[in-house]
Amino acid sequence: MTLDENVLRITLANDLGEIAGTAEKIDAFCEARELSPEIAYALNLSIDEILTNTISYGYDDDEPHRIEIVVRMEADSLVVVITDDGAPFDLSAPAQADVEAGLEEREIGGLGLFFVHQMMDEVEHERADGRNVVTLTKRVAGAD
Repeated sequence: MTLDENVLRITLANDLGEIAGTAEKIDAFCEARELSPEIAYALNLSIDEILTNTISYGYDDDEPHRIEIVVRMEADSLVVVITDDGAPFDLSAPAQADVEAGLEEREIGGLGLFFVHQMMDEVEHERADGRNVVTLTKRVAGAD
């Protein structure tokens, strides 16, 4: 991890156990910039969902892989870029998630991505040079 005034860089392995440490670093980054706990929560929930999906479903081997996260503070937004060499995936949110249905009636999958799209102001995905590049933007100016 490197940290400068406006940028946090994190590199982690494709290991679900590394997600908690990532969340701590995101919390510290947000706290140092006096961002609300709600913004830190939205960021962490979204990053956790992307990382969990990537680590759980993105690799068909047992080899180590590196996932890179860059969080940067811009004028009125936090921008997170997550880059991995996992399988391509569809980051579009389900049109509607039934959050009122009981667990037994709810369809499997898609709820996490639904929350990512609800929590973030912008969610983008591109495939470049054999890598997934996910960009999440959360506006922070004057909002919690």
